[in-house]
Amino acid sequence: MSRPVIICCAVTGSADTPSKNPAVPVTPQEIARSALDAAAAGAAIVHIHVRDPKTTRPSLDLELYRETVDLIKAENKDVIINLTTGTGARFVPGREDPQQPGPGTNLSSPEIRTRHIEALKPDICSLDMGTMNMGDTVFMNTPGHLAAMAEVIGRVGVVPELEVFEAGHIRLTNSMIERGLLKAPHLFQICLGVPWGQPATTEAMVYMKHMLPAGAQWFAFGIGLHQFPMAAQAVVLGGHVRVGLEDNLYLGRGELAPSNAALVERAVEIVKAIGHPIATPAQAREIIGI
Repeated sequence: MSRPVIICCAVTGSADTPSKNPAVPVTPQEIARSALDAAAAGAAIVHIHVRDPKTTRPSLDLELYRETVDLIKAENKDVIINLTTGTGARFVPGREDPQQPGPGTNLSSPEIRTRHIEALKPDICSLDMGTMNMGDTVFMNTPGHLAAMAEVIGRVGVVPELEVFEAGHIRLTNSMIERGLLKAPHLFQICLGVPWGQPATTEAMVYMKHMLPAGAQWFAFGIGLHQFPMAAQAVVLGGHVRVGLEDNLYLGRGELAPSNAALVERAVEIVKAIGHPIATPAQAREIIGI
């Protein structure tokens, strides 16, 4: 049956992508403008990281988050804002002493990683539900840190978007739900194709979908060339869609995406071609339970 499908746009991320595609926004003004354009193209949710404007590197600066959110809300009060808590989880072992952090490590406390959530109280914030090798680094989210972050998120009334990169992350999430550490509504993001998590395949998405708790709403995405095939697969399987320059820099083979809005427009075409309408922000709030 036809149903409203929510599109989330992941606007910038934290990888070294501005050097690879000049459309990746960096400053609060650029990030906000790109988010607003994505919303105008059909995204009900915009997923926000911030970057140091001088270095383009990921940042935990509260004032950068505040400026970005204020700029979005000044022009569009309806779009659902989803702020990341993923920054501050990278660990690289030191070459001489692996017990000491090497270059690239940005491990931060749960308090620092959720400071902007407590201050700004967005509609949604991401919560990465486990540790994994990610490229050549370790993406470190211990159960204790996740419990501490979940407590802050729940206390300020923000809906956590539970990002799961492999099946074990769902097992941990389900355990935290059963222990009352994660309250309803339960919103999942199935992340596929990230080295070295689950591959971006139909089989992986089906497997992970069937592990989710009853009644959960879920999104899925694939990175790079898998972005649009996984968007279509998520719709067919009853989920919602995430696209954006965080996950994919290309609109087609050899064609750099000119904007986040262009990626959202392609997702809109896919969803409508399968036979579903695009959810408005108001419909998305009702579906998720915000």
